[in-house]
Amino acid sequence: MNFVKNKLFLIGLALVVILAACGDDSDSESEDANSGDGSSEEKGTIEMAQINWAENIAVSNMWKVILEDKGYNVNLNLLDMGTIMKALAEDELDINLEVWLPIQDKNYLEEYEGQVFFSDETWYDNAKVGLVVPTYLEDINSIEDLNANKEMFEGEITGFDPGAGTMEVTEELIQEYDLEYELLPSSEPAMIEEIDQAIQNEEPIVSPLWSPHRVFSEFDLKYLEDPENVYGEVEKIHHATRQGFADDFPKVSEWMKNWKMDDESIGQLMSYVNEAEEPIDGAEKWVEENQDLIDEWVTE
Repeated sequence: MNFVKNKLFLIGLALVVILAACGDDSDSESEDANSGDGSSEEKGTIEMAQINWAENIAVSNMWKVILEDKGYNVNLNLLDMGTIMKALAEDELDINLEVWLPIQDKNYLEEYEGQVFFSDETWYDNAKVGLVVPTYLEDINSIEDLNANKEMFEGEITGFDPGAGTMEVTEELIQEYDLEYELLPSSEPAMIEEIDQAIQNEEPIVSPLWSPHRVFSEFDLKYLEDPENVYGEVEKIHHATRQGFADDFPKVSEWMKNWKMDDESIGQLMSYVNEAEEPIDGAEKWVEENQDLIDEWVTE
């Protein structure tokens, strides 16, 4: 009888030890999930806007890689600028990575200030916007030269996405200079293709463009002088979020405020993304090679 009791006691003791060990493992796993960069823990889904512009495709894929490495899900929503800003105001999107101020997107700032959070911080401080022509058009150097050469350009300015801030400013510019031109909307890829074809054939073309952009490393283009300064001088690129985003994603909000890129870093990122089969592959390559810079933005 004592033997049976002792045997039962030993079995019970073994079960207690096993359960305790399992409990320790469970606690350890829980701590692991909440420690470090948290990449093993689901931290929520971020609905990120994407615009079909070269630099926006590059940075949105870059942030998708960075944030998903940190445990967030990121959905990229390809939309035009007007739809994006409306969706932010209506809490249907979380973040737009690209707002150009003080000139290009001032209309959106005026319309949605109070409904959308516009960051004071900037991630790129040396942006430029203007009309460009191929450099072989040696006699066309100013916007004021365009009317005298209307027939050369067939009275057309080859544009990109309707609703983009730069397109709206270009419409204002046409009025300011009394240009006898029509601004033709399309898309950024279609505009770049038109520029490519014109240059291959050494034909005239004029388009609104901006820096940073990979196109300046691929084609010989020049900005036309803008004596009335309609496009402004230096533009800065901010980000915008829905109201309440910082409360729901406080770390991501801080990381976005820390984000800074220069000509070299954004140029390399855009090149990697453009050369890859898929944008995300180019972004992954850039993130892997630039972890020291990313560590300056993404702090725990």
